[in-house]
Amino acid sequence: MTLQQSRRLQSVLLGTLAWAIAILIFFPIFWMVLTSFKTEIDAFATPPQFIFTPTLENYLHINERSDYFSFAWNSVVISFSATALCLLIAVPAAYSMAFYETQRTKGTLLWMLSTKMLPPVGVLMPIYLLAKSFGLLDTRIALIVIYTLINLPIVVWMIYTYFKDIPKDILEAARLDGATLWQEMVRVLLPIAKGGLASTVLLSLILCWNEAFWSLNLTSSKAAPLTALIASYSSPEGLFWAKLSAVSTLACAPILIFGWISQKQLVRGLSFGAVK
Repeated sequence: MTLQQSRRLQSVLLGTLAWAIAILIFFPIFWMVLTSFKTEIDAFATPPQFIFTPTLENYLHINERSDYFSFAWNSVVISFSATALCLLIAVPAAYSMAFYETQRTKGTLLWMLSTKMLPPVGVLMPIYLLAKSFGLLDTRIALIVIYTLINLPIVVWMIYTYFKDIPKDILEAARLDGATLWQEMVRVLLPIAKGGLASTVLLSLILCWNEAFWSLNLTSSKAAPLTALIASYSSPEGLFWAKLSAVSTLACAPILIFGWISQKQLVRGLSFGAVK
């Protein structure tokens, strides 16, 4: 076998492996969407049926029982607001740590990351009592603050990593040209790191969109996001798989579409700094 044939075979094998992993990851989503068009009888059938008569009764039931757009709007407002607040705090913090590093920088970053190891249930009671005292139960503000705090360590770490890959000479050149600190960040730093910032924003949105623990414990109806809507379809009578799949599809669809549209920026952000 020649070297060219060996490389071609290696390329085919890697491509096959990549497709196999992609199909394995995508299959649960495919099965969820497929089940959402089944009747409850078909959803419980053993062995699973791939050939069936599609129906929209599950989606009609959701529309009659719940105000989907109200839950979806809460998810949009909470996720985007928490992400924006994260960026407002994380960008200056990451800038100072990346370009004005001290002996305490590494320790501070590790301390921030260590807060992610704390189980949420361990601080549920004090946070619940604080939200109740300030009249923030079942409000978007409470979830925005909580989501900002729990995602801030990851956002700071990611932006810090992207900023560290930017040569300091570029910023020094901007200063020599008379750029202020604000102009240095807005006109020089952020445009260079926009790919990394885009991937950070997308990750933060996904984390906020998928967060269920705090939405179930701090909201009931007015500020409940889509995660709370999904949980409402779990009843003492059991799980209705077809209806649960339908509401899960409706909950996942917006963020999946947004991620598909933003995939170019996401890939650019993940590969940021890989090639100097």
